[in-house]
This record gives sequence, structure tokens and C-alpha cells, in this order.
Amino acid sequence: MLATFDESAWRADPEAVRDALEANRIVYFPACPLPLPPEETLDFLRRELPARLKLKNVSYHPEADKVSGLEADAETTARVTEVLRSHLHEVQAFLRRVTGDLTEGARVGTCSFRPIEEKGRNLKPHASNELVHVDAGAYGATDGDRILRFFVNVNPSRDRVWATKGDFEAMIARHGARAGLLDDAGRLRLRIEKRGGDRLVSALVAGLARLNPLATVIDTSPYDRAMRRLHNYMKDDPGFIADMEGYLEMRFPPLSAWMVFTDGVSHASLEGQFALVTTMIVRRASMRWPERAPFNALLARAAASSPVHAA
Repeated sequence: MLATFDESAWRADPEAVRDALEANRIVYFPACPLPLPPEETLDFLRRELPARLKLKNVSYHPEADKVSGLEADAETTARVTEVLRSHLHEVQAFLRRVTGDLTEGARVGTCSFRPIEEKGRNLKPHASNELVHVDAGAYGATDGDRILRFFVNVNPSRDRVWATKGDFEAMIARHGARAGLLDDAGRLRLRIEKRGGDRLVSALVAGLARLNPLATVIDTSPYDRAMRRLHNYMKDDPGFIADMEGYLEMRFPPLSAWMVFTDGVSHASLEGQFALVTTMIVRRASMRWPERAPFNALLARAAASSPVHAA
């Protein structure tokens, strides 16, 4: 599940990095492969932001060039905006180097700073990162495109601890029927492709986004609703939570980094405080192996002769 690349490895063979990512593996860099903000800036984020939160994360939205989740004066807000904007540019430059055209034209969701300890947060299950899940539709309609996240542990002394129960194929094979995505024969029982009504909604949202770029988050699609159903099942169902098949914990030390298609790999953040997280929506059509995308994996299970219901 973990594909490790030290500096010499990713520099010598960037194609292997892309291949591991498309194979739905967690691509791990023991030393962060891109420039980070100076230590004094990281110390500022760690020291000042936890007490100034309005939301669980502080997030930079490039389409609006603004941050959300922060309650602070104009000077602090401007400094945080610049830090996250600059980090986003470093992540984009690194991804161009190691993934080539895979991330060309990718839409940025957010670049965020996560200042709160993950362990023991008093959150509703659907908002909790401590429960194993796959990501779904937090940035509007993906229409089956991939959710790529790049993480950096910027805690100076503590590991960030993750867990997984396997990739999307394993999850859907074991739990697809109980989650309501498959029938008892293992065939897709939901429609995941857009039709007229869905396209009309997306067109209306696109019009709103010309006035307010953040309006894109209200868009949806049958595929995204199906993935949200799976996400919620994984966090709600006692049987899934108790199922330890494929369970694996991983520790990411200070100043290490990792990236993963979080729609294609189940994951939970069990412990850790202070991380930089960049989220991008990568076009499914840019993949060398598009059959490994959850959208195509689900579509392959659709039987032409069986009825498929709306998600």
C-alpha cells in the first residue's frame, strides 16, 4: 500500500512515482521533496492559528484568492494567505515534475493548514477523520475525476498516524452491497452518469460561479452522491467499523510528505497535529490507467441488462 521514494529515487525515476499514484498506492517521501515555509513561518502558523479558528481548518481558495476558517486581523489574514498560496505553487511545481500530464489542467480545491489534534476531536461521525473512509465530493461535482491530496507533516516533533483498510476495489468488493451501491450479485445498482437534469444543475452552478467562484462547491452528480453514500456508510456502519480485514497503520514523521488519490484509498487520520494539505481534482481522462479510477471501476460492474437507479 505504501510506495516509498527518497530524493534519489524520485529524481531518478519520476515515472515510477506516477505509476504508484495511479495504482492507488500511498506515495511516501521520507523527506519533503519541495521547499517548505521557513521555520519561523511554520512556528507562526502552529502558535497563532489554533486560537483563531472559525472552522476545523484554515483553507486557501485560489479561485477567489482568499482564506476561510480564520478569525484574525487583516495583517494576519494576509500573511496566512501568502503562506498557503506560496505552498500551493510549490506543490503544483513538484507535481508537474513527477506526474507530467497527469496533473496538467487539474482543478485546485484548497490548500489548507490543519492546526488541530486529530485524536479525540469531538466531531460528528461524517466529519471525523479518525474513521476510515474514502473521500467524496467535498469540492463540488467531480463527475468521476480523481481527488488527489498532498500532505506534509509540519509538526516539529510528532508523527502523523494514518490507517487504511485497503483500496477502493477492496472496499467495494467487501462492502458495496451493504453500502447500497451494488446488488447481491455484485452489479452496480445506481446510475452514476449525468443526464439532463444533472447537467442543467451544473450549468446553473457554473453561472453562479461567475459571480462567486466558491459556488462550485454546491454542484453535485450521481457519481458524487454514490461516493458520498459509501463515505457515510464507512463512518456509520458498526460492521464496517469493526471489520479489521486489510487494516494497516502508518506513521509519517515530522517534515515527511505523502500523496494519494483519497477517493481510491481508504484512510483515517488517527493522530497528529499541524499539517499542510493540498487538494486537487485530477481529470480521469489524464490517467494512463483510467480503469483504476473508482468511476470506471463502478461502471465496469454495471450490467447492461439490469436496471440502474438514480443515486
